[in-house]
Amino acid sequence: MILSERYLKKNQFKDLDDFIKNLEYIVPDHFNFGYDVVDEYARLEPDKLALVWANDQGMHQNFTFADIKKYSDQTASYFQSLGIGRGDKVMLILKRRFEFWFSIIALHKLGAVCIPATHLLMKKDIIYRNNAASIKAIVAVGEPNVLEQIDLAMSESPTVMRKISVGPEVPDGWSDFNSGIAHAPTFIRPEEPTQNADTSLLYFTSGTTGNPKMVAHDFTYPIGHITTASFWHNVQENGLHLTVADTGWGKAVWGKLYGQWFAGCAVLVYDHEKFSPSDMLDLIGKYKVTSFCAPPTVYRFMIREDMSKYDLSSLKYCTVAGEPLNAEVYNRFLKLTGIRLMEGFGQTETVLAIATFPWMEPKPGSMGIPNPTYDIRLEHPEGRLCEEGEIGEIVIRTDKKLPVGIFKEYYREPERTASVWYEGYYHTGDLAWRDEDGYFWFVGRLDDVIKSSGYRIGPFEVESALMEHPAVVECAVTAAPDEIRGQVVKASIVLAPEYRPGSDMLVKEIQEHVKHTTAPYKYPRIIEFVTELPKTISGKIRRIEIRNKDTR
Repeated sequence: MILSERYLKKNQFKDLDDFIKNLEYIVPDHFNFGYDVVDEYARLEPDKLALVWANDQGMHQNFTFADIKKYSDQTASYFQSLGIGRGDKVMLILKRRFEFWFSIIALHKLGAVCIPATHLLMKKDIIYRNNAASIKAIVAVGEPNVLEQIDLAMSESPTVMRKISVGPEVPDGWSDFNSGIAHAPTFIRPEEPTQNADTSLLYFTSGTTGNPKMVAHDFTYPIGHITTASFWHNVQENGLHLTVADTGWGKAVWGKLYGQWFAGCAVLVYDHEKFSPSDMLDLIGKYKVTSFCAPPTVYRFMIREDMSKYDLSSLKYCTVAGEPLNAEVYNRFLKLTGIRLMEGFGQTETVLAIATFPWMEPKPGSMGIPNPTYDIRLEHPEGRLCEEGEIGEIVIRTDKKLPVGIFKEYYREPERTASVWYEGYYHTGDLAWRDEDGYFWFVGRLDDVIKSSGYRIGPFEVESALMEHPAVVECAVTAAPDEIRGQVVKASIVLAPEYRPGSDMLVKEIQEHVKHTTAPYKYPRIIEFVTELPKTISGKIRRIEIRNKDTR
């Protein structure tokens, strides 16, 4: 049984053209993922595997859909006893603990608003979130560094009524999650159903400027991820999917929850502290992972391993997102595994927007083509639509039909919402160009594009070329002011340990490498070797910080 079939007008597609023309969702009047997917699987196939949890201490635990229903009901009942109900905001800081799945499903069932957050937040970050969203309760992993920062924020967080720890530590002033759900009364489903337009999720997404935006999604948002899992991740019913992501980021619900469970595929959650490519490869073989998704960096580390030592026979399909994929990584992974890496693109504000779908031949570095349920255009700076090869902003048309999975608004920020959503289009702020086959190629953020001597240069293409050089571990490409050219390309580079900065010969070598890898006019005229790059809490490079330093 695959429940996603209930929400698609057509389930099987003979080719790409059929898929593009006929992919369409069926959205019921009152959809709630907790009841309509989790509880429905628990009713129809209670023993169907939903979640495999393992940690880096050798522990593991399997959860069926019957288990997820049981624990999410207990959690919902416990939350009710604490006064949490419809519309209340609850922040989850749970890393990769399985209690995240109990809690988010419980909050959906209550009609409450779930706010996933990273354990890396400091006092000031927590205070900002608590007050910006009027958070009522926080459920957190019981680790000293996490609990301490939350406690420090409480004196300036008047709306927070409850602090709940899932352990191992439960200090004074904190409620014990495990004791609470163990003693919770039988869950009574709220009489008033959730409305599709109600807010179910709030994500604080860190931009490269200013405070994080609060991206609000409604209760139909999970339906949009059917395409993510079924037609991009290409998950199998009764398979096991692994996405590398922490629950504090939007990628977790992309790859560890909604679409996979719609498709009847279990998810593997690896609860670990430090990434190890060998551990990840071991995990794929040990648990017989059938589909895998990770950012290009993870694949870069994996192909450096002796992959012949690992049993990857179960692995059928691999996807990649987060940054453009380097052709060298693509080709090496294909040679070692026989599996093509299929790229995809989306934002916290959307579901999968552009992707390389199963019927397509991938072009390494290209995002693919638009999700057929999204009407995506490229808008030229002059306001017209772009021709082939022209760089433009990715915009999503919303005046004729609001696509399933697009965000509601930036919560409590109507002006910010209006600044990106106007005249019938959502303006993503991301730039791309389209080739003769309709494939989209990412260029960069609107604010990051470099204008030099009449050329428009996207930082990601230059960064991709730089990353092919063995001396480069990490890099950021920005615009530096120049009296003659207006702007020139600057590269801030973190070197590999075996290379030393200060060598004019190395600078020349890197510049020549870029000239031969991409167009000669795109090479970095300025190269600065740094020990680290400025980043947001979510790991995005703050190019604005580098630019501001150069214009002082």
